[in-house]
Amino acid sequence: MDIPFLESFVFEKLSATGLPGLSLALVKNGEVVYARGFGQRDVSYGLAATPETLYSVGSVTKSFTALAIMQLAEAGKLELDDPITKYLPYTVKPKGEAICIKHLLSHSTGIPALAYAEAILRHASGVGGKALPIAGPDDIMTFAADAESWVETAPGERWFYFNEGYAMLGQIIEQASGEAYNDYIRAHILDPLGMKRSFYSKTEVEADGDLAVPYTVIPNKDPKPGRYLYRSIRSEGGLISNVLDLSQYIMMYLEGGKGLLSAAGIKEMWEARVAMPWQSNPSLFGDTGNSEPDTHYGYGLSTEQFFGETFVGHGGSVGVATAHMAFLPQSNAGVALLTNGSGYPTGYFAKVALATLLEKDIKALPFLRTETHLIPLTGTYESYKGTMTATVSKNADFLTFEIHDQAAPQKVILVPELLEKDEQNFFTLAGGRRLPVSFYRRNGTVELIFERYKFKRVGP
Repeated sequence: MDIPFLESFVFEKLSATGLPGLSLALVKNGEVVYARGFGQRDVSYGLAATPETLYSVGSVTKSFTALAIMQLAEAGKLELDDPITKYLPYTVKPKGEAICIKHLLSHSTGIPALAYAEAILRHASGVGGKALPIAGPDDIMTFAADAESWVETAPGERWFYFNEGYAMLGQIIEQASGEAYNDYIRAHILDPLGMKRSFYSKTEVEADGDLAVPYTVIPNKDPKPGRYLYRSIRSEGGLISNVLDLSQYIMMYLEGGKGLLSAAGIKEMWEARVAMPWQSNPSLFGDTGNSEPDTHYGYGLSTEQFFGETFVGHGGSVGVATAHMAFLPQSNAGVALLTNGSGYPTGYFAKVALATLLEKDIKALPFLRTETHLIPLTGTYESYKGTMTATVSKNADFLTFEIHDQAAPQKVILVPELLEKDEQNFFTLAGGRRLPVSFYRRNGTVELIFERYKFKRVGP
């Protein structure tokens, strides 16, 4: 494994996005083979992140909730085909059909996201959102009670990420088990796996000596300390953990359940249940291949293809912390990654880490192929003899092209169409019509053709 490359990659992306700290662990064949903290868990005091540092795992919590539901199903205390009205007073019936437990597990209720979590997390961080009177799952149920008008499909037909559904699953666990949700997860998952430093309560978290300060990260500004919403977000995203504990959790999946769930039940969790909207785009790189959706959701876990293997995992974000845990059953390998902010996607970090561990061609990862082609195109551009100036900047998987003119400024989004050539083709819309835009690598620089103009890159 090329550890210097991996560490340089992580350091570079933290530097570029302003993420304060990150902790990473890799597992292979039943043991932790690499663990390290990068950057700072507390910027004010300059405290280093470590493999033991605690962070919110965000929606990685959903996999714990799904595992608990599967345990209860195997114990005969519930059935996945049970309508949720057997346990909860939630009467919304999308297209006249009952929502079952399996629909909550697979985000296939037919109800698009109601975005309560997005609203309260952003509001708490002072970056927008909306103040909602939500202090727990009962309030979430009340918030979602009128969602009949928000229905898009019948249950089971289409994937819509539904945080509210996983809040309901936490209540179903309580109804079926007779135990409080937090207590059930502790007794039936965390303690058996030795995850002694994984918590849901504020008291336990803040009593720990190695807690990452959660931060709101705004480009070109100092990170702003934030906070976790302990009771408001629970079974859908409330777990606080560390990468070493999560490594034990990953190894449980790789080892067929380790007595927590049958091997068949474990595999059932990552069986593809419903297609997610992401799909490969081979034509972007001049390749041929299938452009159908290639990412699916199971029960608390998603799957996609990764160098010919099934990549199983889940990401998480509460704005002030982000996370990813993933594993490759065929290679018996996995990764846990936690950060105290939002910046470079944790799923990208996870894939680079696993590819490095397995000595795969990092450059073949689609997001890195895109970055490799887009970043060299960014910079300052000039037209003939400097008569006009413009800038090109990267915005996610797009470029933004801006002509500097105080009287008539122009700023457009450039959508990549073909990148794997010396001529790299994009398009935008102008006057409701498609306008092609091309970049050329010539004479040691980059030239840009936009409508009637030609620009040359003259600096960063």
